[in-house]
Amino acid sequence: MKVLMLHNRYQHAGGEDAVVQAEIALLEAHGHHVELLEAHNDEITGGLGKARAALSALYSLPGRRRAEEAISRFQPDLVHVHNFFPLLSPSVYDACREDGIPVLQTLHNYRLACPNALFFRDGKVCEDCLGQAVPWSGILRGCYRNSRSQSAGVAAMIAVHRLRDTWRRVNAFIALTEFQKGKFVQAGLPEDRLHVKPNFAFDPGPRPASLSLGNYALYVGRLSDEKGIEPLIRAYVEQRLDIPLMILGAGPLREPMERWVRAEGMDGIVSFLGARDRAEVTRLMQGARFLVFPSICYEGFPMAIAEAFASGIPVLASRLGAVPDILMDGQAGWLAEPGEPRSWAESLKAAWQDHEGTIRRGKAARAAYEQQYSPDANYRQLMSIYQAASERSDRHVPCH
Repeated sequence: MKVLMLHNRYQHAGGEDAVVQAEIALLEAHGHHVELLEAHNDEITGGLGKARAALSALYSLPGRRRAEEAISRFQPDLVHVHNFFPLLSPSVYDACREDGIPVLQTLHNYRLACPNALFFRDGKVCEDCLGQAVPWSGILRGCYRNSRSQSAGVAAMIAVHRLRDTWRRVNAFIALTEFQKGKFVQAGLPEDRLHVKPNFAFDPGPRPASLSLGNYALYVGRLSDEKGIEPLIRAYVEQRLDIPLMILGAGPLREPMERWVRAEGMDGIVSFLGARDRAEVTRLMQGARFLVFPSICYEGFPMAIAEAFASGIPVLASRLGAVPDILMDGQAGWLAEPGEPRSWAESLKAAWQDHEGTIRRGKAARAAYEQQYSPDANYRQLMSIYQAASERSDRHVPCH
């Protein structure tokens, strides 16, 4: 089977990019031929570049031509779109339809319903635009890049393609959780085309027996407002926690958070390690007692949680969105109230002292990984969705 993947990379690499590369590797390992058509936001430079990108987000003729050329040359059996925003745009769906190629879209975020793609504003969840034919609330508040004009561009993309019924040109959508699927049904996407398939992680191998109980907590992710890093640090500072915490990742909050920790004399407890390569992340993951995931926004399916489960360590996370379901309501970790430093401090102390519970939850996390989030489980789910997309198209292709 030949699969053409389309992906628009952001300027700062993130979980979506990792998912794309992982799915390419997974398909190739099963004998499929995969080609990646990629745009990169580094192409956007200067004021003129930003203006062009805003227009591209609505409908990009260059993006459509790139898709048409790739389809003509590669002759794929199916096109799998990961991210079209902003340089490729929904125009790529028209390129697929013109050639009768089955097309599906992975919904990594909430871009088709929310101008900033997160349902997040002023430090908390916001669903004001959910279900609005035109997301006026996001425009008035400048939810995309704190700019009303740029927010208007994204809102126009959402509204115009609802009006064009563009989303019905997509044969199948992949939502990462049942929770996310429910939000997109509320947003008006066709429920019968929404399939649930979580992200997956490659198996890092057995955790060394000597690391059955790690000696630090670990945060892995972007350091930005929606990830809840500020309430986590506040929990440490206000409650003077002495639980060792390693923070992996980069982002706009790294420097202010690091200065705060240093000013409070807690830099011996909280360590900012910056971005690390995959091998180092895996090593640190396997050595941790548990992962902390303090996000205060609706997440898709966090790669950090999938990787923690693969490593057999439990997760302390916010009771928000899909995360409680992923953690099986605490069977594979613990839950704290999102954005509440006191709740996080109490949960951190309880988890740190719960040795038997930590081991038990780690085993549950690993069992969940093997059943649901392993490459083999994910491949079976992906092939089933590819088959469903193919059966809805003009060109029925056996997906095996």
